[in-house]
Amino acid sequence: MPDYSSYLLTVLTGLFFGFVVSIPVGPINISIVNEGARRGFAWAFLIGLGATIMEVIYCAIAFAGFTQMFDSRWIKATMELVSFLLMLFLGVKYLLARSLPSTTRSIETVEHRLHPHTAFWTGFVRCLCNPGVLLFWITFSATFISHEWMDNTWRSKAACVGGAALGCFLWFTLLSYLVSRGHGKFSTNTLLRMSHVSGACMLVLAIVIGVRLVRLLMHH
Repeated sequence: MPDYSSYLLTVLTGLFFGFVVSIPVGPINISIVNEGARRGFAWAFLIGLGATIMEVIYCAIAFAGFTQMFDSRWIKATMELVSFLLMLFLGVKYLLARSLPSTTRSIETVEHRLHPHTAFWTGFVRCLCNPGVLLFWITFSATFISHEWMDNTWRSKAACVGGAALGCFLWFTLLSYLVSRGHGKFSTNTLLRMSHVSGACMLVLAIVIGVRLVRLLMHH
């Protein structure tokens, strides 16, 4: 019988990243803030649920289709460098964010064709139109494996995906609740400040990964 306690770190890793990555300002969070204030918790919750499911699909595709590449030591080292640069870029971007992108051209194009009329499909489609999410999870998977936060096994990947799903779900549910209870007091400026906190967390992670890279270079 497998020791499921060994997957605790993997689940917590997925949960942390799923939660933190969902915080930065974007079309999903803006939709939840605007629609939650007008239509209440249930509508905002369904937007978040749709976005969570699409995020998990992207996460599962990244883990299933790309982690096999990391068997090579050189590819693993390259992806770890990429993960450092990505974390650094995202941290600075979110920390210095001043605008609130409520939509993008790709979202407008797809929504014009699909016409999502329900809250769930609005969240699902808006996340679908952000392929950058897939790139994030591909890079994160390299980081997880390099730091041994996740093993290159199906059970470990499933545990991490489950943790990521829970993290995304918790954030979107918390945001929906705060917006619906705030009666308009929870503004997009509040969300922007939360995005700054997320950016600071990304920078801390970038520093941790950078220190590890420096140690590896010194060792070799």
